Amino acid sequence: MTDDLHTHGDDLRDLRIAKLTELRAQGNDPFAVERYDRSHIATQIIDGNASHWTLPDEERTALVFSTAGRLTAHRSKGKAGFADLRDESGRVQIYVRKDDVGEAAYEIYKSLDLSDFVGVVGYPFMTHTGEPSLHVKEITLLAKSLRTVPFGKQDDEGNTYGALSDVEERYRLRYLDLLSNPQARDVLTKRSKVVSSMRRFLDGQGFLEVETPTLQLVAGGAAARPFLTHHNALDHDFKLRISLELYLKRLIIGGYEKVYEIGRVYRNEGVSTRHNPEFTLMELYQAYTDLDGIMELVEAMYESICRDVNGVPSFVDATTQETIDFSQRPWRRLPMLEGIRQYAGIAPEELTTLEAGKAACERIGVKFSLEREKTLGGLIEKLHEVYTQPNLIQPTFITDFPTETSPLAKKRQDNSALTRRFEVYVAAQELGNAFSEINDPIDQRERFEGQMAQREDGDEEAHPMDEDFIRAMEYGMPPTGGLGIGMDRLAMILTGATSIRDVILFPLMRPE
Repeated sequence: MTDDLHTHGDDLRDLRIAKLTELRAQGNDPFAVERYDRSHIATQIIDGNASHWTLPDEERTALVFSTAGRLTAHRSKGKAGFADLRDESGRVQIYVRKDDVGEAAYEIYKSLDLSDFVGVVGYPFMTHTGEPSLHVKEITLLAKSLRTVPFGKQDDEGNTYGALSDVEERYRLRYLDLLSNPQARDVLTKRSKVVSSMRRFLDGQGFLEVETPTLQLVAGGAAARPFLTHHNALDHDFKLRISLELYLKRLIIGGYEKVYEIGRVYRNEGVSTRHNPEFTLMELYQAYTDLDGIMELVEAMYESICRDVNGVPSFVDATTQETIDFSQRPWRRLPMLEGIRQYAGIAPEELTTLEAGKAACERIGVKFSLEREKTLGGLIEKLHEVYTQPNLIQPTFITDFPTETSPLAKKRQDNSALTRRFEVYVAAQELGNAFSEINDPIDQRERFEGQMAQREDGDEEAHPMDEDFIRAMEYGMPPTGGLGIGMDRLAMILTGATSIRDVILFPLMRPE
């Protein structure tokens, strides 16, 4: 946090507290106001197409408009002055004259500070320079600001100056960032639209939205370390969920055929431009469909959301400047091993054992340490991540993941080393993970046992055994397709954000 913001702010704060004390002594406590009814918001007043601008002067000056907002500019001279009020919709200029509002109210107006909240009543008019404004007849101080917001100003090209600029400060003081940087507000508003659009799409497809537990005895459904917590009344340790998967599958077993959940999950991992330990996940499960059915659903879903949020089914990737069009279907399907052949130069025949795979990696001079790779499946996924993924700009389904790294996906009937799983990539980012789900409880137990063996070898992210889930599966589970999408990454892509923290209102930060 910059020293200037603190030091300068502390000096002004003392002056503003003195003003507040004086106002209260005069019987004008701004914090006593509980409600202020508005007939118009800022953009409705200044709208050039609004009907009030077509009225004759005598009718327009008889109008009674009320609005309110935060003071962002204040220009008074003598017995009159202009000021700017800003609400969520935008900015409106007001004109305040002593003869109209009275001496007492005008003195309060002159004493206003930037960032104060003000309510006004008046009529719309055009200034000599042609700016739509509000001629004030009544003015009320609604709340006193004790600190000044660092409001930014935009030029004709949309560039912002004088705003909060330090990145760490912007994330930590998000409330100031929203006031100071219009672009930040636009991105975060669009992120909310992404989530709303997802819900509308799934509801329209007949899916039922549900809620599942956040506190869990067994945190499964993903390869990640959970956060731990303790329930005092039960005197038992619990974990925060790392996925939505296993409880949603229980609902499929229980007779629901199309379910989804959009909720927070928590993974005890590092922070980067693509990772935040607390993030929003959407998972859905549909009975009687498979991986191919989920692919078709994803193609339609992403096109629909992009149209809702951006008005068209395409966008320009902020990193590559390539136009990405979700409506160009079907999307590319690329088996993982084939991608490694194309982009790393290692043939599938060289990836049949861990030893052979490491030898092939040494042949090409891989860009990562081979010592950390304990399984062939893990090595294959690492090759994909390093060599294939950066090339996946246009929408692509990567299919045929290794069985070792996919403990919840069905095996391919013709090759048990691979699974019926895909991840969807857009602009070199993973934007979805889907399976033809295992519904064989015996196979599922064997997969969990394999994961437990990896855990014993030191893999802290290997999937734990979940006896209750296997018991549920033993009552019978229909063929099912499942999908998980990180909503924050999807919002990043559609808004052009370069960091996941830009699309999370309050990202995790180190303590000050």
